[in-house]
Amino acid sequence: MKIPVNRWLNFLGAIGAGLIVVGFCLILLWHDPLVFWNDDYELSVLPVFADVARSWSEGYCPLLSPYSWVCGNLAGEFQYGTFSFFVNAAVILIWKFPLTFSQQAAALSTTHLFVLAVGAFLLARDRRFSIPLSIFVSLIASLNGWIICWGATDWFGALGAFAWLPWAWWGAERALDPTRTKWRFLWPAPFVYLVVTGGFPYTVVMLALLLVWLSLKSLAQTRRTWSILPLCFGTLLGLGLSAPAWLALFDYVQGSARELQAASAHWQWRVPPAALPGFILPCWTVQWTDFFTRPMPHPATELACGLVPISTLVAGLIGREVVRRIRWDLSLLFLVLLLSMLPTAGVFRWSFRWLPFFHLVLAICAAEGLQMLRGGGSSLRWPGSTTPATTALVLVVLTAITMSIFQTGGCYAFPLTWIFLGLAALWYFLEYFLRDSGFHGWTPSAITFFALLATYLCILPNCGVPKYNLSQELLKPSPLDPRRLYLSICPWAEFTYRAEKKPQPVGQIVRPGSTSMWAGLHFINGYSPIRPAGVAREFYAAIHGEIDPGMGMYLLNNQAGPDGELARLGVDGIVVARELDIAPQPASEWQLVVSTDEGRVFHRRGAPFAGVRSVVSIDSRPNEQFVAATISRINDSRNRVELDVDVPSGDRHALLTFSRPYFRGYKARLDNQKLAVSSYRGLFPILEVPPGAHGRLILTYRPYWLIWGVAVAAVCAVVIVLSILAVINRRI
Repeated sequence: MKIPVNRWLNFLGAIGAGLIVVGFCLILLWHDPLVFWNDDYELSVLPVFADVARSWSEGYCPLLSPYSWVCGNLAGEFQYGTFSFFVNAAVILIWKFPLTFSQQAAALSTTHLFVLAVGAFLLARDRRFSIPLSIFVSLIASLNGWIICWGATDWFGALGAFAWLPWAWWGAERALDPTRTKWRFLWPAPFVYLVVTGGFPYTVVMLALLLVWLSLKSLAQTRRTWSILPLCFGTLLGLGLSAPAWLALFDYVQGSARELQAASAHWQWRVPPAALPGFILPCWTVQWTDFFTRPMPHPATELACGLVPISTLVAGLIGREVVRRIRWDLSLLFLVLLLSMLPTAGVFRWSFRWLPFFHLVLAICAAEGLQMLRGGGSSLRWPGSTTPATTALVLVVLTAITMSIFQTGGCYAFPLTWIFLGLAALWYFLEYFLRDSGFHGWTPSAITFFALLATYLCILPNCGVPKYNLSQELLKPSPLDPRRLYLSICPWAEFTYRAEKKPQPVGQIVRPGSTSMWAGLHFINGYSPIRPAGVAREFYAAIHGEIDPGMGMYLLNNQAGPDGELARLGVDGIVVARELDIAPQPASEWQLVVSTDEGRVFHRRGAPFAGVRSVVSIDSRPNEQFVAATISRINDSRNRVELDVDVPSGDRHALLTFSRPYFRGYKARLDNQKLAVSSYRGLFPILEVPPGAHGRLILTYRPYWLIWGVAVAAVCAVVIVLSILAVINRRI
């Protein structure tokens, strides 16, 4: 079958747009090899993905992790894209290469930025934009300030999900196109699935807003209710494919610390109205409310859009014709901007997370404006006093003057202001000298590229979040023992181990966040924004995995003995940071095995605890006594435990305790007999085995959401496959 020329142009243009973004990232890496290696990427994303790669190599689906109790449910954490085929494929492939931590982070982010650029390009092309304007849209969508400063360098889940939002938009508009076949409902389904499973609830809300807006637009334009049915059906198919992901999140968040977050969190990281000139000059510095609800001077790097789109929008708003044509896009643009400035509610926080969606819509509006302003039917023609180039020059000059008067330039005003002034002047003169040239249409893309590049070369893209000097030695378990379960008592990593305070390599002893996963070490601690009910709530764990200091003092002084709570959990190793003067008690139960400048390691005397133990009593059931069972051939894997059990005959049951975090959904079977699984105060699974029972006992993590979610996803996949086969058959 012969492929039309325009499809070849779209394909080559999309690949070209993605490669331009990859080149941009390589320049940033040349300037700073650690640019993508910050904060959550170090403590959470990379170590978890190392465990995900390990899980697949061992033949297990990465639902659970045995290396952290606080972050033990990878599927429920949502941000790791457990059910995204693309995220898992990228992780498996990247971890095949012998890359350093920072190189793995760069590869992962660059891959998704490439996908984001390609999707934005295709969305623009379907709107009948030229190749240069489509590349212009892809540059803004994938290289704007929020995506680079937060999504690509810190919160990977945000990038992993948002990379597919332009694709979902592209598929949704095709589903609403009445000129296409009746099978057009298939277009949005896979991209809705990829957005939802990408790992960022905010992007799912963005998708919901986008779909509602597109539906209202279609209803207003067609006056026919059935016009949105293909979009609705395609969206439902996509949600069905992603059912395991969102069902897991709903189940996991119940009773979690996320539901009880402080009201002040909803006022943090909103876009202040005074920061809006940052769309013109990103060095514009005013007070923002940070993670601790304190006002702090902050440059508007998140608002960086490359100068061209905001100038085009301002120039276009002068003419009624432009406003009339893009009124629907403008309504969405201003709504998203308003949402980014308002406080949040519920389990959501930090409204500035709407900004990548704002930049995408801004890019579409600017491209529409540029196309009209350059067209012959517009009342604004080139060159003229109200062209975007002229507007850009005026806006930069006025903003620079205002910045000088009100002292809002911050520490990055020089040389960035002069660079932007030079780019605006260059754009102004190029519009005159190239107005009859074939290169004229590429000017906005070029100015945008260099404006964004100058922004990140002059302003640190990490926005002040911590950097930690984590060395490749963290891949080795030494000096800790992989057979033991550790509790780490350490101060907040953000204030203690960041590179400004600890320039030397850190983490080999205390293993902050989820870094224990790199070496396959078993820790109670772990990085979890949700912090589910159980050990995270019991020990007052912080998001980054630190145990509350008061709770840590209590556990080591009062619950570290042979009959204490730590023994019931199976904790037989204690790590105490050097900054804390405390040791587990009683001293006769513990021995100091390692002491370094970073901390001390204590091991419980004797052999490490077994993963499954039979106990004759437990304090949560003080009036009951149990018989000791014989346990052998324990196979303690990621999502299940198998063992041989033999309970003496009589009138007493045996009680088995499993040294792993408890989550709703464990099922147990002894040969063909089902057994009820309960928990010890929500901390770990416990299981009663009847007298005289013997055989192979299997404890499996099989929650309802996994069973129903996979079933729904399978049905939707069958519908999609059959529909695709019908399309192919019709064409043949």
